[in-house]
Amino acid sequence: MHDFTVLVLDNAYASGVAVTLDVLATAARLAPRLRLPVPTWRVLSPSGPAPVLSNGLTLPAVALPRRHRPDGSTWIVPGLGLDTPDAITARLTDDDAQQALRALAAHAKTGGRIAAACSAVFLLQAAGLLGGHRVTTTWWLAAELQRREPACTVDADRMVCTSGTLTTAGAAFAQTDLMLHLLRTRYGAAMADAVGRLLLIDARQAQSPFVVPALLSGGDELVGRLVARIEAALPAPPSVAELANAFAMSPRTLLRHVREATGGSVMALVHSVRLNRARRLLESSRMTVERVAEAVGYGDATALRRLMRKRTGAAPGRFRPAELAP
Repeated sequence: MHDFTVLVLDNAYASGVAVTLDVLATAARLAPRLRLPVPTWRVLSPSGPAPVLSNGLTLPAVALPRRHRPDGSTWIVPGLGLDTPDAITARLTDDDAQQALRALAAHAKTGGRIAAACSAVFLLQAAGLLGGHRVTTTWWLAAELQRREPACTVDADRMVCTSGTLTTAGAAFAQTDLMLHLLRTRYGAAMADAVGRLLLIDARQAQSPFVVPALLSGGDELVGRLVARIEAALPAPPSVAELANAFAMSPRTLLRHVREATGGSVMALVHSVRLNRARRLLESSRMTVERVAEAVGYGDATALRRLMRKRTGAAPGRFRPAELAP
């Protein structure tokens, strides 16, 4: 019996697959020193014994059985290397994806645990597994996932979400956070911390620090124009009414359009633009936090600190490079 089953589809994101296997291999080496069970795993692929990953890399694997046999392992699905809704829709119709989602549904039906990151979360959605759960995915596809599965709650701020037997993670390199979370859950904090120290990785709690407002739109022209207008107006961001008037629509219509495109409110979009500008200023200048707060339209540094902690889980100083620190 294996502890983990890594399910790899063709064109899966190579880095995500590699980090999954490297973390597991490192945990296996460290386990005897920590007096913990040695993790075991297998690699399955609906594509056969040699799935081709992104960038043309190949990986030894065992063909996914056509008939599911219940097992106690946690199934891990690394990102599929997809970044647009159209690409996801097309990929999910492929034979190997259809075989994978049937296997995932069967594993879930017997109470099996499943973990997926980035665009692979859409595979779980297509398998009918997300309803009633709180999940996350790569932040620029969060609104699309919520649209496809209204019965779940998509928390795009979170790096990792666990709900029942499902664990989901954010954008591609959140695979590292996912793997540390799985180790911590199964073997305890000592294992996860030891692997993190050896590989120089740590578990991040939020995707918020990495969100780029211009990409939240998923290519939506109106939201892109809204972002540009908000940025140009700083430090005096326009109100919702002013934005609606500028684009010749009612505030309610504007809100509906923004929510459909980004999954959030108009004010959430405004705050994202302001925080992104603040982060860039902290990263690239010697401006004090007080001056940065003024530059993005907050009355005092306390408001900026409070919002940054709420949205990113970190104080402004975290974004200041060491060479620019006072």
